[in-house]
Amino acid sequence: MNIDPVLLEILACPCEHHAPVEPDTADLAAATALVCTRCATSFPVRDDIPVMLLDEATPGPQGVGADLTDQ
Repeated sequence: MNIDPVLLEILACPCEHHAPVEPDTADLAAATALVCTRCATSFPVRDDIPVMLLDEATPGPQGVGADLTDQ
């Protein structure tokens, strides 16, 4: 994945909580998705473009927008 680090800093989950997202792996070049830091919803990256649409996302284990930070 080749995404500008500045863009990564401002991207957020489109659910009502707007939590930041981070790459699905520590190796940014090998990342294939961005994951919400709150609900673990996964957003695909296609041709180095993040697809930040809930319809295209894979919901986290308790659904989009669920607060998993306390678990």
